[in-house]
Amino acid sequence: MTERKPPGVPVGNWVDEIIRAATERGEFDNLPGAGKPLRDERPPDEDWWLRQKIRDEDVDPDVLLPPALQLRKEVAKLPETVADLQSEDAVRDAVREVNRRVAEYIRLPSGPAIPVAPADVDEVVAAWRRARRDRPGR
Repeated sequence: MTERKPPGVPVGNWVDEIIRAATERGEFDNLPGAGKPLRDERPPDEDWWLRQKIRDEDVDPDVLLPPALQLRKEVAKLPETVADLQSEDAVRDAVREVNRRVAEYIRLPSGPAIPVAPADVDEVVAAWRRARRDRPGR
């Protein structure tokens, strides 16, 4: 049972005496983590919980980007996106769909003002043809 503080004894003196007595009895010897630095349990910043949630839920962090940056990344990834498509028409349709969303953003922008340009359909198709021609096994 925990002792009560004797009346008239300052709390600091009483606590110091309890700690001294416990040390003499060896109650603080061989504690786990003894001699090791304390871990900093504070989160590194105010958005730590958001990064943890994204990691735990396996969410693509790109969903947090402003719409313009999402579209720019999508335009940049078009060669990868269309790489496995089987026909030129399918490639053109995929590029047109991305360009439709770019045009929609340009008409009604949201978020920070970041320039976004549509993809050149013919360039993407030409790159797709080259990649198919250079692919091993073709």
